[in-house]
Amino acid sequence: MDISKKPWPISSACGIQKRIDTNPDFQRPPVWSHSQKQLLIDSILRGYDIPKFYWRKTGSSPDRYDVVDGQQRLRAIFEYQAGGFALAKDSDEVDGIRVAKMKYEDLPDDIRLKFDTYALDVIVLIDVDDEEVREMFLRLQNGTTLKAQEKRNAMPGQMRESVKGLAAHPFFGNCGFGNARFNFDLVAAQMTALELNGGPCNIKNGNLTAMYEEHADWDASSPKAKKIKRVLDYLALCFPEKTPELERFSVISLYSLVSHCLENYVMQGRQETLRDWFLAFEAERAEQEHLAEDKRDPELLSYKERTSHSTDSEDSLEWRQGFLVRKYFKAVPDIVLKPSRISC
Repeated sequence: MDISKKPWPISSACGIQKRIDTNPDFQRPPVWSHSQKQLLIDSILRGYDIPKFYWRKTGSSPDRYDVVDGQQRLRAIFEYQAGGFALAKDSDEVDGIRVAKMKYEDLPDDIRLKFDTYALDVIVLIDVDDEEVREMFLRLQNGTTLKAQEKRNAMPGQMRESVKGLAAHPFFGNCGFGNARFNFDLVAAQMTALELNGGPCNIKNGNLTAMYEEHADWDASSPKAKKIKRVLDYLALCFPEKTPELERFSVISLYSLVSHCLENYVMQGRQETLRDWFLAFEAERAEQEHLAEDKRDPELLSYKERTSHSTDSEDSLEWRQGFLVRKYFKAVPDIVLKPSRISC
């Protein structure tokens, strides 16, 4: 690995913005608040030092780069230069000149020149492979507020690649939660852990990180990997449109139910029935909130408790799967075992 250290004026970095990827697949999505962005720009205008940037050179003629570290700062710089936000209303004067509430285009020429010519301390990594980049990313983030899944997303190995592929499945796009900070990857990793175990197990962050490490050579074409895809395909047919009721905890519970049923029962043609049952179940659950305490269904109360606390524990998942199987079979009594599951 070769390293090039040189100052980059902000105007030069902005000039090649289209050739700088601030969101390579190991990076987390934008998480900075409006005030964090404003504070960074204010620091730049005052000539304060800001931390180094690490870029990986990925191409030549013209040169192209991935941001290994500093993407939140670089995004804020690009956004401000493009007129995306203004400085805070209580910003102090810079060199005796008022800058409060000013966007880039509003800055006096002398102050805009300070911004344009501010030198970013950039370290460019040359001839570095993917594993080295991810290792450096994790080391650079040590001590920051990266979430566990964001760290796993930067880990090398085939498990990471498999989970990322599952997280791109169309089913997730119809869920009621978004992919902020790799929520889809988190749920896909939990689904993978459930299939690896053959049923309910602990799917907490420590368990998932261990899974990434122990199954770095995971075969995405293995029977268990294909099973996960088959369950997601089935769920996508059940829920072809955006469904707010598909919250993170309910998706894991529903996945466990469908995985169990596909393994043991004849489920062809039951997609619409399962969707209608699930929506009715969620409606019934919501109605419980408006009832007096002594009028509520004890099992639904227990379900709520187990989806609010210790949601990723084996005990919780096992109870929820058993509860949903009973509720589903009660609503759909004509479901039959697969011939292979009928004992002689």
